[in-house]
Amino acid sequence: MGGFFDAPKKREELEKSEKVISEPGFWDDQEKAQKVVQQRSRIERALKQQAEFETDVSDAEVLFEFAAEDSDSAKELAALITKLDKEVSEAETQSLLSGETDANNAICSIQSGAGGTDAQDFAQMLLRMYLRWAERKGFKVDVIDEQSGGEAGIKSATFRVEGDYAYGLISAEAGVHRLVRISPFNSGGSRETSFASMFVSPEIDENIEVNIEDKDLRIDTYRSSGAGGQHVNVTDSAVRITHLPTNTVVTCQNQRSQLQNRAVAMQVLRSKLYELELEKRRADASEHEATKMDISFGSQIRNYVLHPYRLVKDTRTKYEQTNVESVLDGEIDDFIKEFLLFKKTGKAVGSDTDRKTAI
Repeated sequence: MGGFFDAPKKREELEKSEKVISEPGFWDDQEKAQKVVQQRSRIERALKQQAEFETDVSDAEVLFEFAAEDSDSAKELAALITKLDKEVSEAETQSLLSGETDANNAICSIQSGAGGTDAQDFAQMLLRMYLRWAERKGFKVDVIDEQSGGEAGIKSATFRVEGDYAYGLISAEAGVHRLVRISPFNSGGSRETSFASMFVSPEIDENIEVNIEDKDLRIDTYRSSGAGGQHVNVTDSAVRITHLPTNTVVTCQNQRSQLQNRAVAMQVLRSKLYELELEKRRADASEHEATKMDISFGSQIRNYVLHPYRLVKDTRTKYEQTNVESVLDGEIDDFIKEFLLFKKTGKAVGSDTDRKTAI
């Protein structure tokens, strides 16, 4: 089992990491040390996953021998094959992530676009979709800020996703999303088109230097909005920070105090400015062109059509699914995998054979 299942190579990498960690003065360079420790942890998890694969394959071979004559063994074999298929697919996707910040946590922002109340409702649908996806992946999510819409939905929301390769995975979702449906907010029952955007930045640690000068910041405080009850703030604890040179605005209102909101907002700002700097350095700016477009017609990366037919289609990879409900419920791993393959090969990958070749 070679490729991303290359256990011998991973064991060699683990041994090298252990030798580096055991060297005197290893912790003198905190930034370098943390990267090595994080890399060691990822290798250890990969080796554990490899061992579990081998155990499951061995169990499947045994069950296969009895499946023809024993219905219970046949059912157990079918369940094991389904489990293996899902785990192998996830491992294949992870093998496509090799960027400098792919393994990081992610800072995500959703913004409603053209379409009025329908767009704000769509933005909330996307927020739920990503929260459900993160839950399925076992990622931890913290909603940092959420601005309610006028009649329904949300104007914007910012959330943090914590987990291995969170940024590498969810960054595939960055761009403009388009919804076509019969509007529940229009008494005439007309078909409406609305838009919302998704922006994703890697969360960076304190060891990565991002130069932010106080003179470049405008910090405003205001009263947090919310559903009320014991969590509503009666003081101006919410924080809005504007980075004047780039006109980057971040807000945080969900922490318990103004100091905590300000600290979280600064972390989000650092991550966004870091991503902006990375974008400047990328030779192929077209990879991120979708995230820079207006949130309106002609700029979407994906269409969600609920009327007159039902289909979700990615405009970049041409990958599509007819089960719209499952997609909006967070089943987006196939879309993410197809985009990562497309990003690596430069073309849409249509078959399992093509996928294996690309990987």
